[in-house]
Amino acid sequence: MTNKIYYLASCDTCRKIIKSLPNPDKLEFHDIRQNPITQKELEEMHSLSESYESLFSKKAQLYKSMDLKNKSLTEADFKKHILEHYTFLSRPVFIIDDKIYIGNGQKNIIEVIKALS
Repeated sequence: MTNKIYYLASCDTCRKIIKSLPNPDKLEFHDIRQNPITQKELEEMHSLSESYESLFSKKAQLYKSMDLKNKSLTEADFKKHILEHYTFLSRPVFIIDDKIYIGNGQKNIIEVIKALS
């Protein structure tokens, strides 16, 4: 499996994280707006994270505007929403040496930097 980053090129946080990475040439870059994730890719992420909810961004504007926070979402709902609109994927998502790193939390990014060093 190739080491990958799923990110949004227009996202300032993603760009800042990418700039801080050692050896970014070890990653295949996948801009989720230009090239939406496929069901196969999402299922690969799910097999590593064991949860669609963990891949789902509750910070997304659409989450609020669709009033999803007041709905009881199932794993199938999380999967469906992520596939329907890129903004629902928590970003960035790294897959490095068959391990997944989800989101932009400081602890997570430190782990990514260690994995790429």
